[in-house]
Amino acid sequence: MILPIVAYGDPVLRKKGIEIDKDYPGLTAFIANMKDTMYEAHGVGLAAPQVGKAIRLFVIDASPFVDEDEMDEDEIKELENFNHVFINPVITEESGEEWVFNEGCLSIPNVREDVKRKPNIVIEYLDENFEEKTMELSGLAARVVQHEYDHIEGILFTDKLSSLKKKIIKSKLTNISKGKMSADYKMRFFKSNKTFIK
Repeated sequence: MILPIVAYGDPVLRKKGIEIDKDYPGLTAFIANMKDTMYEAHGVGLAAPQVGKAIRLFVIDASPFVDEDEMDEDEIKELENFNHVFINPVITEESGEEWVFNEGCLSIPNVREDVKRKPNIVIEYLDENFEEKTMELSGLAARVVQHEYDHIEGILFTDKLSSLKKKIIKSKLTNISKGKMSADYKMRFFKSNKTFIK
């Protein structure tokens, strides 16, 4: 089932997600719906807050990045099979010299900006079978995970921009929060404690 993606301005995007256990109601169906929604919107990742649930869960399929220029064979191999569910994740380490990449977000359509992030991470998490996992990631795989991880911490990529950049995109963000924009996927907007879907 395709879920509406929550737009910038909804308070759920600012909530720190809570941990869940294997008895979370309808979890298997919810994960499947998140994946369907991510693919429908042509995203490479989707976090639970982006579909209205303030829980520590996100899904990633980074295979579309294999079309990026200037990738070596190792990066392509890593990304084309990088399809995972992360439950209750914790990034335990970030290292290396920050690098810039142009990021976007399904909750903030038609806005893309350069964001600095560390290139290497270690993340501990539970998979969809609630088995404990640890991953060491670098490059684009690490970046996608960091972006989605920020969502479950109540952080958006726009928070990482300079004051000047924030001023430049302020009107765009305001329009998104009011539903004065278009996207080629279903979105949910928050306004005066009411929601509407467009």
